[in-house]
This record gives sequence, C-alpha cells and structure tokens, in this order.
Amino acid sequence: MKTTFYHQKKIAYTLSGDGPDLILLHGFPMDHRVWEGFIPVLETHFRVVAIDLPGFGQSEMQGHIHSMDLMAGAVNAVMEQEQIGKAVIVGHSMGGYITLAFAGLFPSKLVGAVLFHSHGAADDDAALAGRAAAIDQASNNHLSFVSQFIEGLFDPHFLKSHPEAFSQLDAVARSQKKEAIVAALAGMRDRSSKLDVLYQMTVPVLFILGKTDSRMPFARLMAQLALPAQAELLLLSGVGHLGYLEARQTTSSAILHFATRCYENP
Repeated sequence: MKTTFYHQKKIAYTLSGDGPDLILLHGFPMDHRVWEGFIPVLETHFRVVAIDLPGFGQSEMQGHIHSMDLMAGAVNAVMEQEQIGKAVIVGHSMGGYITLAFAGLFPSKLVGAVLFHSHGAADDDAALAGRAAAIDQASNNHLSFVSQFIEGLFDPHFLKSHPEAFSQLDAVARSQKKEAIVAALAGMRDRSSKLDVLYQMTVPVLFILGKTDSRMPFARLMAQLALPAQAELLLLSGVGHLGYLEARQTTSSAILHFATRCYENP
C-alpha cells in the first residue's frame, strides 16, 4: 500500500489502473478491502484510489472523534500526494457522508459523486439515540458490536443464501481498532446536515439505494434526489445496505458508466 501523512499521521491507500481519477471511500467499520471486487472492473478505465479512512485499516488514528470534515481532509491529502486535481468520488454509507463533506470543502475538486447507500441529512433524534447506544456497545465489546452490526446490513434472503459474504465482511470489520470504531461513530453522530451542499452541487450525483436497506429506507431518501442540479438513481431490489456485495456486477457497471459520463461531460 501507498501512504501519505495528514496532521502528521499516516493515511494508507491503494492505487491501480490508468486514466481519469476515481476515488473509493469505504463505509463503517471497514477499510479499502471491501472494494476488492470492484477495482478489477474500474481500473481498466480509471486510475482507482481506495483509501483507508483515518483509524481504519492501515491508517493511523487522528483523535478521539473523527469528524466527517477531518476525514474529507484526509482524502484531500491523498489527492495532493498523487497530484490529483479532480476526481469522481464514490462513498459507501459513512463514505458518502465524507464525500458530501468533501464537496462542501473542496467543490472545485469534484467531477461527480456516488452516494452508495448514503444521504445528506444529519441524524434525527432516533438515530442520535442509536449512535449513543452503539458507542456504549462498541466501547464495551467492539467485536460483539461489529458482528451484530454487519449482520443487520444484509438483505435477509441474500444473507441466508450467501453466508460466506457475511464471513468475509465480518472478518474485515473485526480487524478494525476499537478506537477507530468509536471515533467514527462519534463523528457520524456529530455530523451536520449536508442538504445545502447537495442543493449547491452542479456535478452529477448518482444515488445507489437498496429496497431492503434497513439502515437507510429508500422511501425516506427519495426527496434528496431533487436537490442536486443533476441526479441519477439506481434502486436495487433484493439489496440491503451492501450493494457492492449483494449486487456487485450491477453496481460496479453502473459506477463505471456514470464516472465515464462525468468525465465526458465536465
């Protein structure tokens, strides 16, 4: 893996392929390995950067709370290291929150954005209560917490027929540092609404949503599609919160074609 530094702390990432730049941001509580099935598809047309967000994978901790703005700054540090002026950014779940934080901080560096099971709203009261409970659980027993958390991300039918997918993702999650898990939960808890950022975005935005996503019910997110100047939707039946596993071929192809259009019509 390659590395750079942000606030004197290491940020790790992979770099593969040639072409226009495409950046992949993993969700919680993962690292760059969740994109291993995507990269072979994308690297044939793009230079693909898959980042370990602060604290996760081989990247170092940045503090007790990893805000979305802080993690967006880490993404920018990687771009500066690799002399990337502009990129399409794909953010899964928490990675989507970071993508929108990046759009607010560095709008001129974005060619397009993919909100992959993600959205622009802040946590409501129920979600805030859930974050507080999650922080308590993760602080006490992070291994038990992440296994329960991962199981709830899948479409139930997919999970039953693909137990190996759970095992694969659970292993990645269980390898993460407890401190990183808690810091990211706190950062998501504290994040502000980015609906204004969505409204101001002029680059294309692709929403990828799962019909059986228990974390982000698609019906509640549909109104956000009207906010950006250019928005597209991929709505997936039989898919929960993990489209990159549950519908890998469909989602990787959609991202490939979306990113291509972003660069063809800047």
